[in-house]
Amino acid sequence: MNSTMTTDRQDERLRSGGGLRGALTDVVDRARAGDLGVIPVVVGLVVIWTVLQILNPIFLSSANLVNLTLESAAVGVIALGIVCVLLVGEIDLSVGSVSGLSGAALAVLFVSEGLPVWVAILAAVVLGAVIGWVYAQLFNRFGVPSFVITLAGLLGFLGLQLYVLGTKGSINLPFDSGLVNFAQLAFVPAWLSYTFAVLAAGGLFASGWLHARERRKAGLSSMSLSALVLRSAALLVALAFLVWYLGQTRGVGWMFVFFVALVLIMHYLLSRTKWGRSVYAVGGNVEAARRAGINVKAVFTSVFVLCSTFAAVGGILAAARLAAANQSSGGGDVNLNAIAAAVIGGTSLFGGRGTAFGALLGIIVIQSISSGLTLLNLDSSIRFMVTGAVLLLAVVVDSVSRRSRTSHGRA
Repeated sequence: MNSTMTTDRQDERLRSGGGLRGALTDVVDRARAGDLGVIPVVVGLVVIWTVLQILNPIFLSSANLVNLTLESAAVGVIALGIVCVLLVGEIDLSVGSVSGLSGAALAVLFVSEGLPVWVAILAAVVLGAVIGWVYAQLFNRFGVPSFVITLAGLLGFLGLQLYVLGTKGSINLPFDSGLVNFAQLAFVPAWLSYTFAVLAAGGLFASGWLHARERRKAGLSSMSLSALVLRSAALLVALAFLVWYLGQTRGVGWMFVFFVALVLIMHYLLSRTKWGRSVYAVGGNVEAARRAGINVKAVFTSVFVLCSTFAAVGGILAAARLAAANQSSGGGDVNLNAIAAAVIGGTSLFGGRGTAFGALLGIIVIQSISSGLTLLNLDSSIRFMVTGAVLLLAVVVDSVSRRSRTSHGRA
């Protein structure tokens, strides 16, 4: 009955030509059916920022937000890889150890062996990709659960990291190197930041217009031109304000721009390519995807390789940000924060649900909690408890929305 009512409303919007009102109604209908998207994390972020700003007016200052964006980039890139592997209903528990090992490999090759920095970076990234490929072979050929494979990797690569660093236990990266400068001191010029904002708004309009045209050709409801313009204008205003506000101190860091660029690339690959549709199909139902002709093993291999590769890139960024690689690199709460960021950002633990933007939103939530509680001079134990509570709430919302989708026939 509910599915029939939803279909009738969609048909009515189709006959009326869509429009802004139709688009808003569609969002409400999907939310009622359990398809919440990023709504919970956006609402949660607004609440967190409001509370922390009330408790400490420095929290939303330009200087603190610049630091927040820079601190989010490294773990955010790792979380982007976790999103990929969660979409197929699997998990990687070793991303922290892989990131630490990659950072150690970079430091040894660049500092101890004297290789060019780009060679060291390439070697570290390839190392991450090879680790992901090995995981995929163990998963596809022998059927070993990803939980067990990556748990073994967590322990094994942590030991290998300690071995690579040797008795010193820490290797400092030159402060005058381009890599350290990129992570600590490189900021986008104001004019270029505004240009990026305009390009982002234009890209949103172009992609939305092309998508709407395809839907109209297929006889489906689509967003009207006025709604597309309004949405793009809202994004332009928001980004322009953000650029202006961050520019009151240092501006937008190149490392954060790099992270956002990776998010946009993965969003395109997941939402606009055959491979992306295959990932969601495998995450939704492996057997159905196999019977539909999808190379399931190749999809699993691709997401494991991507996850470990992003972990390696995140480890390189973390080492550059710290200007060092040591025995604690990739340790502590890096592993858990990356997984928590993906889940808090709306990626379902059950597979088949989530977007690349979930990594961006999720890590901003986690880093906001960390930054805000640090400004309040609260112990790290409080940060762990608050982050755990937010993670649990995100999983509860995911479980409830999944039940709602099932009852509405949209699972």
